[in-house]
This record gives sequence, structure tokens and C-alpha cells, in this order.
Amino acid sequence: MSIAAVTAVAGLATAAALVQSAQASSPAVQHQKPTVVLVHGALADSSSWSSVTKQLQHDGYRVVAPANPLRSLSGDANYLAAYLKTISGPIVLVGHSYGGSVISEAAAGNSDVRALVYIAALAPAKGETAFQLVTKFPGTRITDDPKAPVPTALNAVPYTEGGTTQVDLYLKPDKFRDVFLSDRVSAGEAAVLAAAQRPVTAEALSEPSGTPAWRTTPSWYLVANDDHVIPSAAQRYMAARAHAHTSGVNAPHDVLLTNPNAVSKVILNAAHSVGR
Repeated sequence: MSIAAVTAVAGLATAAALVQSAQASSPAVQHQKPTVVLVHGALADSSSWSSVTKQLQHDGYRVVAPANPLRSLSGDANYLAAYLKTISGPIVLVGHSYGGSVISEAAAGNSDVRALVYIAALAPAKGETAFQLVTKFPGTRITDDPKAPVPTALNAVPYTEGGTTQVDLYLKPDKFRDVFLSDRVSAGEAAVLAAAQRPVTAEALSEPSGTPAWRTTPSWYLVANDDHVIPSAAQRYMAARAHAHTSGVNAPHDVLLTNPNAVSKVILNAAHSVGR
């Protein structure tokens, strides 16, 4: 090989090495930001995440907030599990309220879900139901009678579908401000939210949970200390059982609305851990 050819080959090798070095030092290669998936709970919809979504997007995260069907725990979890498979790369999966039950089941076996974040949420063990956990400790105002077939703060709307009777549950409008918001917003704002609530089936809240992903996936938990749906004692019990990174805030059940900064902070803490 001529001296010119050797020089050319050496130059190409040096150029390739420089490109590889630049790629290795690139933030995109070093640390791919995860997609944040936000899952709402019962009596709410994806719009409840609006303030949190804006903050996370401002910090450069891709955020999606799919609709939670609220029809059955297994069905809701299967739907979310299928949705998660359409996302490439690492995922931070976040659930509020009943959405915590859904993410716990949907993330099982999905290695792309690198962190679970529970926001005043249910984090059931296998075989537990939402109703059981909400009434496990004193303090919930969703019902005055834990043994009642329908919690006393809820209206039941039966209907027939495919020859089977189903029951949709709505929070009574006159209970919404106290139960969901601990009187932290005006009566007018609470009335608007109550009017737009999405129902959940009684089946979804009484169906036993499957094996939870929090047993193998790192988790974070934000406790709402003035929660009238899931008592804070129940939240701390579930967080401790899951060995979650736990913090608290003086907020009602709808902490997404009243304290979005606290919610975003916990999600970002989880996101920063991904890929490190």
C-alpha cells in the first residue's frame, strides 16, 4: 500500500473515532429521556393532568395521557398494557387514584416501564380490591358504611349491555367538593368538575388485582395528607409495602388540580433515575 493510501486510511479511522466520540458524549445518546405516561383515576378524565403535562413538556419530556376506560380492572389494565407497547424507549408510568391499580397491573412484564409513580393512588397487592383499600383505614368520606354494596357518597346508575346488567358510579354532586377536593376550591369550580366527571363501574372497584409490577419495578409515591377518598394512612401503608420513594403534600385527593408542582416534582425525580 502506498504512503498516500495509508495516510487516507488513517484519516478515515481518525474521523470515525471522532464521530463515535461525539456521539458518545451527546446527551441524546448518554441519556434518553423517558416518555411519561399519565393515567387518570375514576370520576375523572385525561384533562385532569393538564397542568402537570404542561410542566413536564416544558422540561422537554414527551407526555401522553391516554383515556382510562374505567370499565373493569382487568380490561382497563389490558388496554393500557397494549397502549404501552406502542411506545418505544423507557417509560415512566404514573397513576392517580384508581389509576394506580391500573398501572400496577398493566406494567407487569414490560421491561420498558422503568419507574412507577403513584399520586394519591391505589397500589394493591394481588387479590386486593379498590373498595377494600379505600376502607382499610378510617377517614374516607366516600362511604359512611364500608359494608354497603354502593358507597354512600356515590350514585348508582344501572344499565343493560349485551344482556348483562352493569352499574355505573358517579360521585354525588353535593359531595364532590368535600370528598374529591376537601373544600380547597370554590363551590363554583367544584360544580363544574362534578358535572363533567366520568363514571366508573362498580365491577372495576370490586375486582381483585393481579400480581403488581411494584414488586419488581422501582416506585415513587406522593401522599395527599388531606385526602377524603383514600385516607393518608392507607396511602402510606401501600407506599411502605411497595418500598416506594415517599413524600407528602398537604393536599386533597385531586392533588393534580390543587398542587401540580408537587406532582410534577415527584414525576421528575422518577424520570431522572431512568437510565442512570
